[in-house]
Amino acid sequence: MKVEVYGPGCAKCRQSYDVIRKYLDEKGLAHEVVKIESIDAMMALGILATPAIVLDGKVVLKGRVPTTSDLQKLFG
Repeated sequence: MKVEVYGPGCAKCRQSYDVIRKYLDEKGLAHEVVKIESIDAMMALGILATPAIVLDGKVVLKGRVPTTSDLQKLFG
């Protein structure tokens, strides 16, 4: 599964990336996690609120840092 964190580089965007990486590492889940700061890429997906989390091309969360509960729902 490919996990993409979209955001312009703000603190919440960096925090979202870190929270996801930490969660996946703690659970021993091997997913590719990338940070995307391109405004053009965000607009192509219709992302107007950041941070946004995209799993395999589908926007699953936007406008806030994911909680542990959010991550459990997304990754099991």
